[in-house]
Amino acid sequence: MISISELSYFLGDRALYKNSSLHIYSKDKIALVGLNGTGKSTLLKLINGDLTPDEGSISKSKECTIGYLNQDLLSFVSDDPILDVAMQAFSDLIHVKHKMDELAKRMETDYSEEVLNEYSKLQDVFESNNGYSLQSSAEEVLEGIGFKTSDLQRPLKEFSGGWRMRVMLAKLLLEKPSLLMLDEPTNHLDLPSIQWLENYLMNYSGAVIIVSHDREFLDRATSKTVEISQQQLNVYNGNYSFFLEEKEQRKELQQNAYENQQQKIKQTEKFIERFRAKATKAKQVQSRVKALEKMDMIEEVQDETVDINFSFSLSRPSGKQVMSFNEVEKSYGEKEVIKDATQHILRGDKIALIGANGKGKSTMLRIIANDENFKGERNEGHNVNLAFFAQHQLEALNLRNTIIQELMESGSGKSELELRNLLGCFLFTGDDVHKPIKVLSGGEKSRVALAKTIISEANFLLLDEPTNHLDFFSVDMLIQALNQYEGTFVTVSHNRHFIKSVANKIWYIDQGELKEYPGTYEEFELWLKENDITLDKQTKPSPLDKKKVETKKERQNTTDQNSFKEKQRSLKKLQKEVDDAEKEISVLESEKEKLERELAKPENFSDEEKSTALTERYEEVKDKLQSLSDTWLVLVEELENSGDI
Repeated sequence: MISISELSYFLGDRALYKNSSLHIYSKDKIALVGLNGTGKSTLLKLINGDLTPDEGSISKSKECTIGYLNQDLLSFVSDDPILDVAMQAFSDLIHVKHKMDELAKRMETDYSEEVLNEYSKLQDVFESNNGYSLQSSAEEVLEGIGFKTSDLQRPLKEFSGGWRMRVMLAKLLLEKPSLLMLDEPTNHLDLPSIQWLENYLMNYSGAVIIVSHDREFLDRATSKTVEISQQQLNVYNGNYSFFLEEKEQRKELQQNAYENQQQKIKQTEKFIERFRAKATKAKQVQSRVKALEKMDMIEEVQDETVDINFSFSLSRPSGKQVMSFNEVEKSYGEKEVIKDATQHILRGDKIALIGANGKGKSTMLRIIANDENFKGERNEGHNVNLAFFAQHQLEALNLRNTIIQELMESGSGKSELELRNLLGCFLFTGDDVHKPIKVLSGGEKSRVALAKTIISEANFLLLDEPTNHLDFFSVDMLIQALNQYEGTFVTVSHNRHFIKSVANKIWYIDQGELKEYPGTYEEFELWLKENDITLDKQTKPSPLDKKKVETKKERQNTTDQNSFKEKQRSLKKLQKEVDDAEKEISVLESEKEKLERELAKPENFSDEEKSTALTERYEEVKDKLQSLSDTWLVLVEELENSGDI
């Protein structure tokens, strides 16, 4: 579909890519990874035609269309409702509908065959492209990425940059281009929206390239990884976790080959040196000299990451109880955000506060920090020294300072070398540390504020989305530091890899109530699944919920025992059908995952016959799984309507 051949591109005298090649196929789901500054976003712009290669070529097939989501779209503003903006994806079909409407009006007075035929042709085009379901498709995607139904008629200009970016993402998804390129798509999404997008991309019919620092998202949404390293595009036939393992193996093999070659070179040079002066060995010496000249040199493995180990330090430990809340409530006007929150935070607690946007997570952090008015009790423990990292904390940065000055004046007592090491973890290297705060972007200011939080020596940290604007290396550094941290923290984050790595307790807000799960995020996910719990349900009962209640009351009050027993038998049979379908779905899902792993193996991919057989079986399993899932859904709806679940 797209062929990149011998690509070279320079920024000044620095080469981002040099004689690099890559082929993108029609079904590829690619994670584009690499250290900051290696050229991930630049490659997307080259593919999109926004930049021109210095050498080499990028060619695409005639039918290939490209959709590109990038941070530049944040500036797009419109007076149109967000539903209309998203539906601009269907501009061609909407034009067809307008022509149909014009012809329909014309047919009120013009009964000619010509007009009727033209209308009929347009109607065939409109119907074959699901024209009558355009609006419902747009509503489904917008609501999938987090908008409420009541938001859809609000003008785009009323929303913040992050929400406007969601609208542009929805528009791209609805356009369904042959190649979808997404640059940091999860930056402005909450956890439910990220999970919705993962499922959407896994089933997307075209090719996808994703640049993201969300490891879990890449693992679920991609099946191939392209790493930009040492000016080359290196392909790995698996997701991000596969890439990490495979890269280590490749590095080990390359290093072994390099060391073997170096040993061979030394032995050859010794032979040449030893026998250079002997006429009887002249022919052999010359042969070895030529062999050395023709040898393809193997590069020594270069570790591109920087080995920096930075840990938190505490000025003093806190008391056993860090903070407690009793019957805390918070409302904005008539909207109740938090109700009857009663919780305790103990020394050593590492709490992740999770959930959808708008449920009160950041509000709860501000209540903990005592930065928000509320009803109820907030009791701070003995010797608590609190530091709060959040977006609004950026206003506290001194715009007249340079980055290094800002940290030097924080009172941590760290040396300039220690502070430079820390700033290196947050992507400020070399002369970057002398940049004035006032010229930094929002993301750069966020990283400076996070660095200040780390060196504060506080024993209680509040961290609101600390991994935003960080690359993989910086996230791992933060994880390492938090795991070594002897204090207490509460963090709000949508980065599942981060939460899984640092949290020992989970807080979540469900229907306004602050609840706790006393375990890790993986255990929490399993608990939700085993108990069939869905968070953030609407507090107002749906008609179906009301019907359940009414049905249960009828069962309790009925005196017709025979009718009741008959109904129970019917429900039991229906439940068995649901259970059987679920078991079969589980078997098919396991087989599908196994086939995906087999298809990702290089040896199978290169074997055309085996690859074809695996692909055919994969499509067969996928179709069967879809059909069975549809059947399961019908059965469950029957069971719901019967009032049993």
